[in-house]
Amino acid sequence: MKICLLFLIFAAPLPMLAQASTNDLPAAPLPPSTSLRHATTDPLAVQAQSQAEPPSRQLPLINPATAATAITRTEAERLALRNNPRITANRLLALAAGQVTRETRSAELPQISGAITAEKAEDATRIGAGALTDSRLYTHAGTGGSLSQLITDFGHTRDLVASNKLQQKAQDQTALATEQDVLLATDEAFYRLLNAQALLDVAKATVAARGDVQNLTSALTKSALKSDLDLNIASADLSQAQLLQLDTEDAVASASATLAAVLAMPADTLYRAVEDPEAAPPTPPAPDSSAAINSTAQAQRPDLQALRFDAAADQKLATAQHLQHLPTISALALGGYTPVAPDGVFVPNWYAAGGVNLTLPLFTGFRIDAQTQEARLRQKAAEKQAQDLSNSIARDVRIALLNAQTAFRRIAVADQFREQTAQALALAQTRYKLGLSSIVELSQAQLQGTQASVAAVNARYDYLLSLRSLDFARGNLAP
Repeated sequence: MKICLLFLIFAAPLPMLAQASTNDLPAAPLPPSTSLRHATTDPLAVQAQSQAEPPSRQLPLINPATAATAITRTEAERLALRNNPRITANRLLALAAGQVTRETRSAELPQISGAITAEKAEDATRIGAGALTDSRLYTHAGTGGSLSQLITDFGHTRDLVASNKLQQKAQDQTALATEQDVLLATDEAFYRLLNAQALLDVAKATVAARGDVQNLTSALTKSALKSDLDLNIASADLSQAQLLQLDTEDAVASASATLAAVLAMPADTLYRAVEDPEAAPPTPPAPDSSAAINSTAQAQRPDLQALRFDAAADQKLATAQHLQHLPTISALALGGYTPVAPDGVFVPNWYAAGGVNLTLPLFTGFRIDAQTQEARLRQKAAEKQAQDLSNSIARDVRIALLNAQTAFRRIAVADQFREQTAQALALAQTRYKLGLSSIVELSQAQLQGTQASVAAVNARYDYLLSLRSLDFARGNLAP
């Protein structure tokens, strides 16, 4: 018995150091009953230790009495599309772009206006300065109207209308791209919450299992069948599990708040993610399908289509600005009636006239040239932006496909790892209860079991999210 005890004293610290280095977990506090406890000299640590309560007395981060709203991924996506303000804002901007097209097209339609004029003047006086109107002034009252119709401006207005239509299409694609951005953010928040919930279950089970081991070791220590070192290691493992539970509780609360923000709901709304009752997720596309997926993405990605529409709109705008050098021909007509006037002045008391007007810009201070050059430069900039985004899409498709392939393969490996560690843990527990092994062997088996459970949970939900990321990369993300 003394030889075994000496072996445990010298051999136990080595696995503990290896465990700390591989998991980057802080050293667990030693139990109060141990003789190896050191006094704390850090004032902040002393204050935290004095204010902290035992884990069994602390309130959980998520109150179990708080009602959580169950939500599936499909329901979350529908709520996000209906409530998210980014989507509504871009839809309104798309509608506003349509009104700009109507404003520009109005120049091709007849312009009709009416007027009623009453004038008090010193009869027969003349205007000596200012605007040139009638050569003589008379007190009178009359009403009339005018009509003007553009005959031709040699395509200037037509190209402006075409440019506005393309800008409207670009804004429609931008609104669609925003919807897909919000859908991807919703999926990320949903799967993050689903993953955190599963990890919380793993953490609770780990705390319960390590608590049982700690209680067993404490009883064996009191019976002088185990040493204080065994109890210290069991207590440290329990503290480590409690830290994992605290982290996962925080992850659940944070993921719920993130999902609530995407859905435009109050931040304190608590959600419980529920997997959609559907068949098993499909297998990822083959690795050699990257070219086909990229071709689909280049044709479907709405953000890329928006940039292409912007470039085409700037091209039409440049043509329209250049056409301002040409004349504008329009027809004019006016008429009216003057019921109140001095005798013999407005003879007859009605008037009407019509004509054709030609306007030719002779010199505009290089304004037209500057407007044309501005539109052409913007066209080139939009084309380069589209080229850069096209390259980024090709990269994103390739990376998303590789991530999906890797995540799919990790599921089988993680499940195998979990099964193997479960068998090893069962054997280690049996050997420890029979006194055939030390607490170090059991601690290592528990650690590997926890890591395997966490890896299995992460592998599943990472794969589900990678499929949605691949759909987003090729522009095919929909509820």
